[in-house]
Amino acid sequence: MRRVVVTGMGTVNPLGNDLPTSVQAMLTDHVGIAPITKFDATETGISVAGELKDFDVTARIDRKLSKRLDGFTQYALYSAIEAAEQAQLTAETVDPERLAVIYGSGIGGLTTIQNQVTKMNAKGPKRVSPMFVPMSIINMAPGVLAQHFGAHGASYAVVTACASGTSAIGQAMQHIRCGAADVVITGGAEASVNEIGIAGFAALTALSSATEPQRASLPFGQHRSGFVMGEGAGTLILEEREHALARGAQILGEIVGYGTTSDAYHMTAPNPSGAGAAAAMQMAIADADLAADNIGYVNAHGTGTAANDAMESKAIAQVFADSPVLVSSTKSMTGHLLGAAGAIEAIFTIAGMNSGRLPANVIDDTQDADCPVQLVNQKNAQQDCEYALSNSFGFGGHNAVLAIKRGDAVGGGEEHV
Repeated sequence: MRRVVVTGMGTVNPLGNDLPTSVQAMLTDHVGIAPITKFDATETGISVAGELKDFDVTARIDRKLSKRLDGFTQYALYSAIEAAEQAQLTAETVDPERLAVIYGSGIGGLTTIQNQVTKMNAKGPKRVSPMFVPMSIINMAPGVLAQHFGAHGASYAVVTACASGTSAIGQAMQHIRCGAADVVITGGAEASVNEIGIAGFAALTALSSATEPQRASLPFGQHRSGFVMGEGAGTLILEEREHALARGAQILGEIVGYGTTSDAYHMTAPNPSGAGAAAAMQMAIADADLAADNIGYVNAHGTGTAANDAMESKAIAQVFADSPVLVSSTKSMTGHLLGAAGAIEAIFTIAGMNSGRLPANVIDDTQDADCPVQLVNQKNAQQDCEYALSNSFGFGGHNAVLAIKRGDAVGGGEEHV
């Protein structure tokens, strides 16, 4: 079987506008949640979010082009440029016919949709921008990435709600495994911190109404009351291992397994038994030809909603009944980035394993008795972890799980955070 390694990573998220800043903030338990500044959210009843800070898109993207891209596509391209630079991905290092783009988003151009509908209602349909459709459709993110990097292989979007980023990475891995590409640019992006995004999820009673940023996103906490909306993107360069070694690429990690299932239960609620989530984890472990006791860490979906965290705790208990495993949700630091969440969490999982310090579950709260998982904290974060899982579960019952191997354990490549 063709092995699939990670040779580049890039991100923009509430913890930082590049990979080194984000990883340093994650490893020092920084919380990137803060009061909403993009609009007056008073009437929504929601006051905090995981917004980007001091983000300047023109640092990497031409100003003229950036104005023709919705935020989610800006974030995707911005993070992909960083990932490609780390991977030293150029026209000379990869055949464009063997380069693909498989990218996820849960909602896509929501800000563009909001702004153009508002304009249409106020000024009439003739005032709708001709860029409305290309800016709002989800497949424009992989389309723009393919154009920027000259990728002539497959280019398509993956939409599985909050599992989109993880689903995209899993499909990218399979694409390389089956021989359809040597390199795939993959990940997830989301830009939903806007009036309609916050109002919509607030109407579902899915969002935390907490006003204190440090006590808003409380995965597995006793007083959790919903998730905190976040924004940003995470991009990974996946590459067939022999191709990477032949060009002297640095190997950051390996995607060794992928599992995906459907709850077939409810539009928004997960199956409380955790059966579907457990099956996806077991599938990823089996796909990696591992056993549960090989897994040292689970980066949980851990949204901070009552239903998800209790369900996921049950699922983890089912899979790791005989082999306790450390668990954390980095949403405690970033909030929930919807379709981008899984990609950023895979990046943080790889960075944590490579640094020898697992991401902590940073919450200012007592752990809920209904969530009896062994959480990562400052006391137990230092770990020599070779294999980890990264979980993502989305509305509609979509479950997606990656099994990841630490960089220096892959062999033949140089370890880098």
